[in-house]
Formats: sequence, C-alpha cells, structure tokens
Amino acid sequence: MATTEGLVPITRTYLARYYDMYPLPPLPDATTDLAARLRALSADLAAVAPIAPDEELLEQEAAGIPAHKIDENLWKNREQIEEILFLINTSRRPVALQQKSTPEDAEIVCTLDDIEAKLKDMLKKLEQFQLQNADNVFNTVMTYMPQDFRGTLIRQQRERSERNKQAEVDALVSAGGSIHDRYALLWKQQMERRVQLAQLGSATGVYKTLVRYLVGVPQVLLDFIRQINDDNGPMEEQRERYGPALYTLTKLVLAIRLYLHVSLARYGHRKIEKDDIAVLQQAVVIYTKEFLKFTEFIGEVFVNAPFFISAEDAGAMDARKSDAYKETIIPARKTHEVILSVEALNSYIAWDFSLQQGALNMVLDIGFHVEHISPSGEKTLILPYRRYEADQGNFCTVSLGSYKLVWDNSYSSFFKKILRYKVDAVPPVVEPALPAMEL
Repeated sequence: MATTEGLVPITRTYLARYYDMYPLPPLPDATTDLAARLRALSADLAAVAPIAPDEELLEQEAAGIPAHKIDENLWKNREQIEEILFLINTSRRPVALQQKSTPEDAEIVCTLDDIEAKLKDMLKKLEQFQLQNADNVFNTVMTYMPQDFRGTLIRQQRERSERNKQAEVDALVSAGGSIHDRYALLWKQQMERRVQLAQLGSATGVYKTLVRYLVGVPQVLLDFIRQINDDNGPMEEQRERYGPALYTLTKLVLAIRLYLHVSLARYGHRKIEKDDIAVLQQAVVIYTKEFLKFTEFIGEVFVNAPFFISAEDAGAMDARKSDAYKETIIPARKTHEVILSVEALNSYIAWDFSLQQGALNMVLDIGFHVEHISPSGEKTLILPYRRYEADQGNFCTVSLGSYKLVWDNSYSSFFKKILRYKVDAVPPVVEPALPAMEL
C-alpha cells in the first residue's frame, strides 16, 4: 500500500497551480466557423423539404449549450460519432449513392468513405481513452488501499458491478434499443459509478455494510473520493480550464451529424453541392484531428495530476486509522482458531495472514484450513488443509452458521509461530438503485 502519511486530498487551488503548467493550445478559428456553416447549410435545406421532428430536435441540440461535465461531453461525442457512422453506412445511403449513378455521386461516395474511416478510427481511440482513464482513476485509488482482502473485495465488487452493467447494455441492444437509448443508459451507469465512488468515501449506500471492514483505509483517501466530483470541487477547475475547447468540438460533431442527416434525407430531391461536401470534409478533418489532440493532451494531464498533496502545501493535516491486524503466538503442537458468524447468505469470509520471522531466520510455515459449522453442529470442510508462509483470500458463503478458521502448528515439535492476521465476515454487498432525478 502506498503511504498517505502527511498527505491530504488535492484542493482546487493547488490543482489550479498544476494546470497552469499545462495550458491547452487553442482550437483553430475554423472549428467554430465550420459548425456555424454546417448549421446554416442544414437550415437552407428546409426549403427542399420541411424539417422533420427528429431533425428539429437535432438542430436544437446543435445550436444549444453542451453539458458542463467533461465526461458527459466525451460520452456525447461517442454517441454522435456512432450516430454518424450508422447514418453513412453503405446500406443506408440513398440509392443513387449506393449505385454511384453519376461521377458526382461516385465522388461523394469517396468522401463519405473517407469520413467513415476517420470517424471509425476516432471512435476506437476515444473508447480506449475512456477505458484507460477509468482504470487509471480506480488503480490510483487502489494504490492507497490496504493490500489485503479489503482491497480484493473492493476489486471484486467493481468487477461484479461492471459485469452487471454490461449485461444491462446487452439486454437493451437485444431488445432493439437505439444508439441514443444505449448512450442514455451508459451515461446513467457512469453517474452510478460516481455515486458509488462517493459512497465508498463515506461508507454509505452500497458500502454501508463495509464500514467496519474499511478500518485501516486512510481517511485521506476516503475524503478524496468523496469530494473529488463535488460541484465546486477539484474537478470544477478542470472543467473551467479545458471544458470550453471540448464544448466547441461537441458542437462541431453535432453540426456534422445534423448536416449529414438533413442532406442525405433530401438527396433524391437535391444532391449535395461540391462546395458543400468540401465544407463537410474539412469539418470532419478538423474535428477528428483536434479531438484526438484534445484526448491525448487531457490524458497526459490527468495521468500526471497529483491526487494527494502534503499537508504543509494544503495547510492542513489529517489522521490515519489503525490497520487492525492482530498478532498471536501459537506454541508448538497447538492450534489457533477464530470463529466467524454468518447471518446472511452471500456474505464473504476473508482472511489475510503471515508469519513473523523468528530469531533463527528459518523459513516458517503453518497449516491452515476453514470449516463450516451448521446451526445443528454438523461440520463441513470448506478450505482443505494446506501449509502456508502467508496467504490472503476470501470466498462467498452459501450456508448460514459459523465458519471456523484454523491455524495449525501441531506438526511442529519445537518451534512456536508468531502469527499476524486479520479476518472478517463481510455482509453481502447489494447494488444500489439510483433515484431517477439523479440520472
């Protein structure tokens, strides 16, 4: 476990000083101009055929103010890229373009193919960026967690939660959900992750049953993950510094989608002018180039960002909690037992132990096994006997009653063993249900 001795969570003021070292290069002026031009071209096409309700909603979104959160904008860009790729897929293009009826049609097809290739590449890189960023945040948090069964259970909870979330997405897709439906669900899930992070910091909600289990977790870490996403917390500095450029790119991709939607829907009545397709192509080139630069820049800034700072820098000091390990001496030919009571199915029995080095510097081991004792007194071996120098593990219970953990030094004729251990029966963790107003 990385030490947090003398550290406190990053403050917005300190983070501002860090961001001063990473000024974001400005976007080209053409970024805003091209978005406005594409919206104007889309409006002109209303003379060919009235704007449909879905087109009107898209136009309103393109002309509106993007969401304030950085991650919400990243999800919005992913959604728009997928919508565009769906729109310009060969099978969905107007018949004249599928058949390349004229040289002009063939030229437009080449442009659409080029746009498709650029956006597919951008989508793949954006997905990788988001996955890497999520892993970086989680792994940073886990670096400061005790490296015993507590950290293991937090990891297992995250993995279980992510599997459930993916199953929810798969079910929506199988039921015929749209791209928009899927991204609405993905953003809802992202907000659930944020709530769970805050819950871990305050040991509430999904982690309420783990309050005593979290003894030994540095308070500075819990404070950090509880406060990091506050409206006026450290991440607000990030939004103010780097948000405007991302908002501009979000408006550009919305304008690109709007124009493609409107122009392809009317292609049978009015083909796309050469000058107009040139504007579209330039917009896509600038969008993909600048969006890639933004994600690479922001990735470098985030990976190097300080999550914790010295108390001297922040002007405060925070205390750490004890680690709650126990130590006992097991004489030769003796055993040591701990009995844990389980009152709810799917609880976890967890342990972490090691032997302290003796005066003779001998390699020491000790027998260890776990058995279940039913309310009627019947015993069932759960973990077979084996000798260890140290071990960390856990299992999910399927029966109520008592679980006896036994450290066995009965085979030793002369040597006592100094055992350092921590065990717990952790109640089942239940996924939280978020109120709709929080989504």
